[in-house]
Amino acid sequence: MERSGRAEVFGLLLLCGLGFGPVLAQVRHPLPVLWMMPFSSGSGRDNLTAAVAPAVQLALQDLKKQPPPLGNYELQLQLLDSQCDPAKSLRALFEAMWAGPKYLLVFGGVCPSVTALIARSLPALSLVQISFAATSPSLSNRKWYGNLFSTMPSDRALNQATVKLLQRYKWTRVGVVTQEGPRLSEMKKDLTRQLLKADVQVVSTESVSGGSCSSLLRLKERDVRIIIGQFDEDSGPEVFCCAYRLNLFGARYQWIVVGGGAAGRRQGWQVSGCSTDDVLTAADGSIRLQIRRLSNTNTPGVSGRTPQDYQDSYLRLLMQEGSEVSPLHAFTYDAVWVAAKALSQVMEAAKRREKFSVQRNVLVREEELHKTLLEAVKSTQFEGVTGPVSFRNGERITSIQLVQVQGSRAVSVGEFSTSTQQLRLLSHLLQFKGPGPVRDQSLVRVQHRHVSLLLYLTASSAAAGTIFITLLLLCLSVFSHKQRLTWSGGARDELLLLGILLSSSSVLVSGLDAAAPSEWVCEVLCSVRLWTLSAGHTVGFSVLFTRTWSVYSLCSKQKQPAACVLIWIFLLDVFVLTSWQLLDPLRRVVTQHSSESDPADQDVIIRPYSEHCSSVNMELWVTAVCGYKGPLLGLGCFLAWNIRCVQVELRQLTLSMFAVAVFSMLGVSGSLLTSHNPPVQFCVSSILILCCNVFILIWQFGPKFCCVWASGGDRKQPSQLQGEESEDDEDQLRRLNQQLRSQTAQLDVDIETITMQLSEASESETTANRAGPRRVTSTHEAQVWAEDGDSGRKRSGSDHINSPELVRRRLSVQLPILHHSYLPAIGGVSSSSSSLLGIREAFVHHDSYPSS
Repeated sequence: MERSGRAEVFGLLLLCGLGFGPVLAQVRHPLPVLWMMPFSSGSGRDNLTAAVAPAVQLALQDLKKQPPPLGNYELQLQLLDSQCDPAKSLRALFEAMWAGPKYLLVFGGVCPSVTALIARSLPALSLVQISFAATSPSLSNRKWYGNLFSTMPSDRALNQATVKLLQRYKWTRVGVVTQEGPRLSEMKKDLTRQLLKADVQVVSTESVSGGSCSSLLRLKERDVRIIIGQFDEDSGPEVFCCAYRLNLFGARYQWIVVGGGAAGRRQGWQVSGCSTDDVLTAADGSIRLQIRRLSNTNTPGVSGRTPQDYQDSYLRLLMQEGSEVSPLHAFTYDAVWVAAKALSQVMEAAKRREKFSVQRNVLVREEELHKTLLEAVKSTQFEGVTGPVSFRNGERITSIQLVQVQGSRAVSVGEFSTSTQQLRLLSHLLQFKGPGPVRDQSLVRVQHRHVSLLLYLTASSAAAGTIFITLLLLCLSVFSHKQRLTWSGGARDELLLLGILLSSSSVLVSGLDAAAPSEWVCEVLCSVRLWTLSAGHTVGFSVLFTRTWSVYSLCSKQKQPAACVLIWIFLLDVFVLTSWQLLDPLRRVVTQHSSESDPADQDVIIRPYSEHCSSVNMELWVTAVCGYKGPLLGLGCFLAWNIRCVQVELRQLTLSMFAVAVFSMLGVSGSLLTSHNPPVQFCVSSILILCCNVFILIWQFGPKFCCVWASGGDRKQPSQLQGEESEDDEDQLRRLNQQLRSQTAQLDVDIETITMQLSEASESETTANRAGPRRVTSTHEAQVWAEDGDSGRKRSGSDHINSPELVRRRLSVQLPILHHSYLPAIGGVSSSSSSLLGIREAFVHHDSYPSS
């Protein structure tokens, strides 16, 4: 009872101040309006009504001065205590409407919960509400709140301006810090919806009520660079103090503060733990989005006052009342004018249609009058103290001001128009701590690791040179074979050149993967590279392997089927490659590599990726290819090592076989180890392939080219051509071995003859010694002295030539010479085996080679 008594007393005093002014010269028709405001809610709003009452009083005074028809009507405001309680407000509204008079309009409404409930019931009550504080984004739903209008822009407009600012600088990753409260919670939900619609990632939403420092620390740990703050001025110093402590300011961070309502920047920020300079340092560069309190024009509005004139009058009245300044006073002033213009327009329209009786104050057709009032409010348009006043979808059309803190000053750097949805920034006034706008995250630079043009041209030039030389040798070989020149080396040389040609051609295809215009072309290039490289390797290796096998077979006196080895290896390779192509074809695969920081800029992260040819079971197929080629390479090296000393010309074959094995092993391992870096892989594989081909060309065809160059390419004799047309390397080796056998047989006869002569000489000497040793000795001595005395005279007689001493001397000289001349060529013992010098069977193989 005491509380309601105080409310009635305050309402009567306010009505006396607002309703009774100077004595009017003419009668003004009253228009009853319900003014719903909280008198005492215990939530910090005790003085809100008293703070906006001077603005209402100024508006009523200015309306009295207006000419007809606006000056013919007088607003009679009936105060209604809402107590910021939806249930009590609704009950008070019904009681006021029951008690009368008939109200056409509800004025005020500053509590979001009360406003939402009353606005939902307005269509059923045939009422229209004009508010100056209904800013909740949820009230923008015109299906539910179609009869609610507010002269203060909605918080939804602030969120729209925030999104436009983010889109201007292409910020797509933000964090949100919100103060707890019903209104700011609704604002945060709407902001989240708009950011999601604009494809802006909200990394985290934190609250500053429990502890702002811990909330900001979580944002820092998640590397949030763009921070949107939704808090009032009282919480601002505390938030920026925590930002200063956590170093969340400077060139890497951008604060966007979406202020509540029309609050401006507060001077003299101070909080415990931080000085004013610390808070200003953290807030320096932050951008605040706020609603303009007063228009920045100096022209008089509809009331005849300029914005500055109105503000001065309001402050004088407020000082007389002894209340605090309310940020809503200018919007309250314009709201009174909206209500007065709409009601006067409806009354004039009713009088013209003769549907309203002024004397009785009774509505003839209430529903039609309600629709007329609703349309009048929608079409309201005038210049108020807060700027142009008009509505679209129930929301005030206005501009959002962007203010940047620059040191100790607040500089207006742009505005956002809610009518055009355009953001206008004054770039010359904007100041950023860094060289430009802040990055919302570390700049990720996608880097395509592909074969550069210079590297490809270099490798292609080397491959083209190798291909040209190979083609030249191939043409020369074919031409020499037809012309029967000494150059011709048979079909094996031509196959070897063909393998070198194919493997060198694979280098030209390897660097074209990145330049493939489509997926299909890339798959074709992958298959072509695989087939050319594998077929070239198989053909070249098979030729060298069959040659080595043939030589080894001759030396080991065993007939081996070397001719069909090449065919079987090639067929096996074709089978594996065909199965690979049909069952699991090669495709372009994109590989993402681990990110790395840019040495030039620590805020830039390089994220490389590469494209290469691969299949689902790539490891399985590579293992299968290496499974049958690896043992063959090892066998070829073993055979080549065993024939290294047979003939000097065969050393080149040995070196070629070892080169193929070594370069093949290095090529496979190098490709696997450098698969993550295509340029390096291309460089390594190209070098190994070309070096292997060049070495084979030098070792296999270099001596032939030198011989042809020295002999001038003489044509063979007809007799030689008849005997050598069908000969190959195997036949030449067999013929050489037969010649060595004949020489061996002749030497055997000579040795046997010398041995027999030596035996006869030994027997005769023994007989002579028994008969007369004294005479033999003197004769021998005489003979020696005679030889010494007449050394120039030629010895005669068979006894002197075939003497035992001379025979032994000849054998000691001839046997090593014979040993070195033919034993290595026919597979005999080495010269170091001195224990076999006396055994004849150790020098010569008496069995003949099987004929081919």
